[in-house]
Amino acid sequence: MTDPANPLGLAGFAFCEFTSPDPDTLASQFEQMGFVAAHRHPTKQVTRYVQGRINLLLNREPTGQAADFRALHGPSASGMAFRVADPQSAYDHALAEGATAVDAAAGTLGEGSFPIEGIGGSYLYLVKAGADLYADWEEVPGWREAAEQNNVGLDILDHLTHNVRRGEMRTWSSFYGRLFGFEEQKFFDIKGKATGLFSQAMIAPDLAIRIPLNESKDETSQIEEFIREYNGEGIQHLALTTDDIFETVEKLRARGVRLQDTIETYYELVDKRVPGHGEDLERLKRNRILIDGNVGDEGILLQIFTENMVGPIFFEIIQRKGNQGFGNGNFQALFESIELDQIRRGVVKVEA
Repeated sequence: MTDPANPLGLAGFAFCEFTSPDPDTLASQFEQMGFVAAHRHPTKQVTRYVQGRINLLLNREPTGQAADFRALHGPSASGMAFRVADPQSAYDHALAEGATAVDAAAGTLGEGSFPIEGIGGSYLYLVKAGADLYADWEEVPGWREAAEQNNVGLDILDHLTHNVRRGEMRTWSSFYGRLFGFEEQKFFDIKGKATGLFSQAMIAPDLAIRIPLNESKDETSQIEEFIREYNGEGIQHLALTTDDIFETVEKLRARGVRLQDTIETYYELVDKRVPGHGEDLERLKRNRILIDGNVGDEGILLQIFTENMVGPIFFEIIQRKGNQGFGNGNFQALFESIELDQIRRGVVKVEA
């Protein structure tokens, strides 16, 4: 039976696809993050990388949508997929609501798949929930053993964020609302020393697909810098869950993954801002992990962000202890951290 609250039967992210002019470096970055190659497409130069329940695809095809995408954007996220109950019905509904049809043959999943145009010309695939997408792909020998040895504890693709052009936030919130029934979960108005942004966090009816939308208030913010470097709108970062953020972050640091710094004074205010949090404050500070929420109603959220890894795209490591938000109190701290880096690099000018 169709769930009236979730009529398309959305059931989380299926994968996110990446491409790059230097795919070997990108493959090494995935492995550094704890992923391993598990399957290869039988006819295309596409590899599935796995960790926990997260699937990242690396597309090396010399032609097709991903090749065109990397020619325009460089190292980039060229597609993503939602799991739905009935891909054909979901596809027909999307087209009826104004989605743009694209050439399935040019995409990773080929003829018979159900992609529509997504953010920045990426492909948004609609795939069958519960189906094994990789049943006819070539299995990489020994990948399960490699996965056990290489993983750093990452498990689920929690959310992925879009950076959109000024004036386009409502375009994309309407897109996800009409096509898939997303609703606004949170709205942020963030101000730094010299720049600012708006962020509208959208959540799907399955409560598993979250897509925050970021729009700049000015010409020099980190959102505008992303759009200039990326040559258009696109996926800004992917948030990946862990059950033990301390262990995960310490493993990533040991492997050389570069993580965002946090101003020292942030940790002086943690006990006051999140009283009774029960976390090891010195270990939080040592690892530069952010904390938000409250012990009573919301629960606690722990998070940290890598530096840019795939062009201007970065990753977030997140542990939810009952909290289903986006680190409301940390959003400002992250924004200020990136803005300080922009000021150091001369991208943003601050009047004396």
